[in-house]
Amino acid sequence: MLRSLQIKDVIATLPKDCFQKRAGAAWRKVALSVVAAALGYVAIAYAPWFLLPVAWIFTGTALTGWFVIGHDCGHRSFAQRRWVNDLVGHLAFMPLLYPFHSWRLLHDHHHRHTNKLEVDNAWEPWQIKRYDSSPAWLRLFYRALRGRLWWVGSIAHWAGMHFNPNKVAERDRSKVVLSVAVVGAFAAVFFPVMLLTTGLWGIISFWLMPWLVYHFWMSTFTIVHHTLPEIPFRHAEDWSAVESQLAGTVHCTYPRWVEILCHDINVHVPHHISVAIPSYNLRLAHQSLSDQWGEHLVTTRFSWPLMRQVVEQCHLYEAERAYQSFKEAAARKAVG
Repeated sequence: MLRSLQIKDVIATLPKDCFQKRAGAAWRKVALSVVAAALGYVAIAYAPWFLLPVAWIFTGTALTGWFVIGHDCGHRSFAQRRWVNDLVGHLAFMPLLYPFHSWRLLHDHHHRHTNKLEVDNAWEPWQIKRYDSSPAWLRLFYRALRGRLWWVGSIAHWAGMHFNPNKVAERDRSKVVLSVAVVGAFAAVFFPVMLLTTGLWGIISFWLMPWLVYHFWMSTFTIVHHTLPEIPFRHAEDWSAVESQLAGTVHCTYPRWVEILCHDINVHVPHHISVAIPSYNLRLAHQSLSDQWGEHLVTTRFSWPLMRQVVEQCHLYEAERAYQSFKEAAARKAVG
């Protein structure tokens, strides 16, 4: 059934209010993120040493909300005017050292080709033939990022993808250069000032630790959105947009404080049906999808057993068996 439908057929079932941009709602999200981050930095400055991890976790989670605001800007769902989206997007991404236009363009590619093998540029699993043909150091790197070090996966993605203008079409490379320059200018001012005023520990405490927490959430949200044993990936000739976007992405429930600070980015299926849905309308859209298409939705709840399942089972992909672990692949290779 799904493979005979088009995305527009699913979009037609959503209430029109899902696509309504409301400036007040958008700027309230900004205010929430700014206040939450400010509170986090105050806590870092004044908390006793044994409470610093709590302050880092809170601040990094608040900064993930900054990313989600930039995420809306990148999809042009934050404001009506493009220049407002671009300005707010750059400002929201600066503390995270993310080049806005580079991320925007590469992320759009992910949305056009979600769960398409050898094309999707997000968290596509390697196939066995690619893994076996890779050098040992690269296999080790991949095993780490698909295993217990999943939480730094987005750092590898950030460093490897978003600072290279050649990753986008030639017509867009000047925009990437601009965004990289913005990040470079911010870093050239921010880090020397921090070093002079707070020392190396200040950089570690006020920036690095919250930044690592932010990447924990980025990595976790992304891998859970697209990686469960039942989530299919397809080659281009067998790929269906509706199957991939509606039934191939995951709705995961997190602790409510995380969802509030991260502006419901975990409500992910509607966002893959249409990037025009602002973050503050995702729950309305999700309820509609649940009512109309609930039998096709994949839902779960964040837990350490869930993450253990993902990092211990979902390693390599083949069409016949879907995911298999590194151990299973090695055992089959030994038998073969």
